[in-house]
Amino acid sequence: MRNKALIFVLIGAVLFGLIAAVSVSRFLSSAAGGNDLGAVVIAKVELPLGAKIIPEQLTTVQFPRNAIPEGTFNSIEKVVGRITVTRIAPREPVTNSRLAPPGATGGLSAIIPEGFRAMTVRVDDVVGIAGFLMPGALVDVLVVIAPPDNSPQGPISKIVLQNIKVLASGQDLDQPKNEREANTVRSVTLQVNPEQAEKLNLAASEGKLCLALRNSIDQGDEKTLGVNKRTLLTGEQALPVPQSGALKKEQPKPSPAARRQFARVNKPPVTDKPVLPVAPTPAPPPPRISVEIIEASGKKRTVDFEGTPRGKS
Repeated sequence: MRNKALIFVLIGAVLFGLIAAVSVSRFLSSAAGGNDLGAVVIAKVELPLGAKIIPEQLTTVQFPRNAIPEGTFNSIEKVVGRITVTRIAPREPVTNSRLAPPGATGGLSAIIPEGFRAMTVRVDDVVGIAGFLMPGALVDVLVVIAPPDNSPQGPISKIVLQNIKVLASGQDLDQPKNEREANTVRSVTLQVNPEQAEKLNLAASEGKLCLALRNSIDQGDEKTLGVNKRTLLTGEQALPVPQSGALKKEQPKPSPAARRQFARVNKPPVTDKPVLPVAPTPAPPPPRISVEIIEASGKKRTVDFEGTPRGKS
């Protein structure tokens, strides 16, 4: 009895093993078949931003058709000659969204969106935020300029452009591999529309520019009144320091006293209206005295006399 039970166990194990082997073989055969796989063009080496792609930089791999990324190419010939608008790492699929339209030239012009312009401004260690202005960063442009009416309050500091993208830092169109290290440059190229280009050109020629770096996810539009000597010397209360990269809703709220101080300092200046001279009220005419005279013939007539104020003869 004991031997028969052992034989049944061995026969069952062999049957289950055969079934498993057949199932795995069929699965591998179907996975290796050409019906479920498709060719995808990927980068063989790193493709820098603004570069023209050549065949030696590409290769193809097989992807499951239900996992092929959107916008990929199945032939290297369809990608050769296109210009990259972002950096493509090795072994990453080449998608249409990462390439400039067919016929675009390489370099800086390939990464400028339609309707925008690239404009370069001179910077130094202070304006360039100590060298940490990398391509792709977002900045606000401030200018210190004298008011047009030669106000005795002196120059004004004002944000003139907000949420401006940095296209290039010096001659570099791409971000450095080590973004923690500062890169000393003498110029920064900004992406602006035509109206912003006019403002930037006037600000650069009339005043001193300064760039303020902002968080890449901060797309808010801040309304400010600018600062002159009067508002600068009014002081400001200390505000809570937010955590690094914190969103606005995650930041600590300022105290009521700080909000009142901010509102008082940043309220629009009150301009005194000129006082117009008031014309004097004309004196009332003197009273008139009428006297009725009856003549001898019986006729009546009225004679008016100028009145004389009391106390005067």
